[in-house]
Amino acid sequence: MFSKVLFGRYVPTNSRIHQLDPRAKLALSFYFIIIIFFANNWISYAFLAVFTLAVILGTRVKLSFFWDGIKPLIWIILFTVVLQMLFSSGGHTYWHWGIFTVTQFGLINGGYIFCRFLLIICMSTVLTLTTPPLLIADAVESLMKPLVKIKVPVYEIALMLSIALRFVPTLLDETQKIMNAQRARGVDFGSGSIWKRIKSVVPILIPLFISAFNRADELATAMEARGYRGGEGRTKYRMLKWHRQDTLACILMLVVTIILAGVRHY
Repeated sequence: MFSKVLFGRYVPTNSRIHQLDPRAKLALSFYFIIIIFFANNWISYAFLAVFTLAVILGTRVKLSFFWDGIKPLIWIILFTVVLQMLFSSGGHTYWHWGIFTVTQFGLINGGYIFCRFLLIICMSTVLTLTTPPLLIADAVESLMKPLVKIKVPVYEIALMLSIALRFVPTLLDETQKIMNAQRARGVDFGSGSIWKRIKSVVPILIPLFISAFNRADELATAMEARGYRGGEGRTKYRMLKWHRQDTLACILMLVVTIILAGVRHY
């Protein structure tokens, strides 16, 4: 399962989306997540879903591979949707038992929340699939650079983000190796009561924490040995350049916003 989680992994292809400036992709991804919450009917959500599907196809990553990557998160979304359905009121009541109620508005709001979560996860995954972690950190640093004037530690924030994105796949792979080793020793993670399953996770967490701390210590030692003292005054090996295709991407997102504003009234 962990080998299929795509968050934090970069998949290189020769697509237009890969070639966009990371600052444009990062800003437009956040902007798209914001306008998702302005959708208020099924037509607007269908329009955003079609646009997201077009973006996914534009990455030239196989759709089945992409689906396998977000599938482990579907259960979290469904759990949130069920809570919304059981504790919302309004409209016709279809089922009632104690404090739990399934109403017309609850079902509609649950469907909306499912669409929102799915679109947000898809667009966030597109960002990490098409942008190397170091370029994401450079984009964050570039976009936050004006905050240096008010003493915001922009360089340190970009460094922490870069390290976090870089080591998400590493930690997932390490977790998979630990689970395989524990299975070889007879540990069963998929059967028994809930308490037994929780106890079976302990043999995973302890070596995983030890491995993570060891990696952090080795990374700190390597950075110190290379004379890292923060980003102030440092030169850049990778220079970010804004091209015409980045401007066209911003215009396209503006068109999407205008269409979304139009379909909100249907």
